[in-house]
Amino acid sequence: MSAVSVSGVCKSFGPLKALQEINLPIEAGEFTVLLGPSGCGKSTLLNAIAGLVGIDKGVIAIDGEDVTDREPSQRGIAMVFQSYALYPTMSVRKNLSFGLRVRSVPKAEVARRVEWVTKLLQIDGLLDRRPSQLSGGQRQRVAIGRALVQKAKVFLFDEPLSNLDAKLRTEMRVELKRLHQELNATVVYVTHDQIEAMTLATRIAVMRAGRIEQYATPDELYEQPATLFVAGFVGSPAMNFMPGRLVAERAPAVQIGADRFAIPRYPFRATLAPGQEVVVGLRPEHIGLAQDPADAHTVLADTLFMEPMGADTLGWFQFAGNRVSARLTPQTARRVGGQVPLSLLTEHVSLFDPSSGARL
Repeated sequence: MSAVSVSGVCKSFGPLKALQEINLPIEAGEFTVLLGPSGCGKSTLLNAIAGLVGIDKGVIAIDGEDVTDREPSQRGIAMVFQSYALYPTMSVRKNLSFGLRVRSVPKAEVARRVEWVTKLLQIDGLLDRRPSQLSGGQRQRVAIGRALVQKAKVFLFDEPLSNLDAKLRTEMRVELKRLHQELNATVVYVTHDQIEAMTLATRIAVMRAGRIEQYATPDELYEQPATLFVAGFVGSPAMNFMPGRLVAERAPAVQIGADRFAIPRYPFRATLAPGQEVVVGLRPEHIGLAQDPADAHTVLADTLFMEPMGADTLGWFQFAGNRVSARLTPQTARRVGGQVPLSLLTEHVSLFDPSSGARL
């Protein structure tokens, strides 16, 4: 396993700035996910690390060595593509061994590596089949196996599960997590699916318009998003956002509509003036039905509708001109209607600057 360092990388395609001053330190053995919407630059960054796309500025290093100008074959990387890219006329065995045979690896070593990877991925019974005889999940396992037999320094995955159905994606996520724990390999993985990112990653780089908005652990991204974009993109259902303003009394507080809520332990990143406008963010699980309507953190809200989601029900409510969602149990949701008291767990609040979108 090897560390990867991306320093000051820029890449433009004509007037389009695909990557803008990207700095991304990836430690050896990490599972780093590049997450973001379509067109944010995550695949371009992965291809730059692989050497498939040249960069205009910056340095890419693998295992402490500058590989910026090296060919892909000289970087010690292995890549798994979205389309599997298997050779249709070759058996699974030949697909797995092709790259090794091209590099003139001894036959005994080729056989040993193929046996190891097929047992690891539980595809040892498929060696004589061709890709057309395999299911989508089996083809993806072969594609992953073809990368693993290379014994590369770094493994790069470009949305490898996007062609699978929901059940297979869940199964393959489990397999990839197990493989990473077992191999302790350095992985860089591209996806637009934030559930995939949260379940697989040790750290996530959330990208937007060619920049990294935040690079942190899944827990930190979820609990302390650095920007409004990260807060809205990470988490399903999405975070609730409400306009408010800061109030200075005996302790810091935030006002939403006519209601005030104390936030005495909020970790402000800068000194802010009373009366400053803010965007108040709360996750759906931090809004619930109040046990005591007289509680200081309670508001009266009108019930809009319920959205059953299986184990949970998403309740939608309105107060002070704000539409918010609350995560409820199905049993609780069945009893809710009309005007209800909602409790806001403001110890979990996130505050953002409405102009810059930065966390306050």
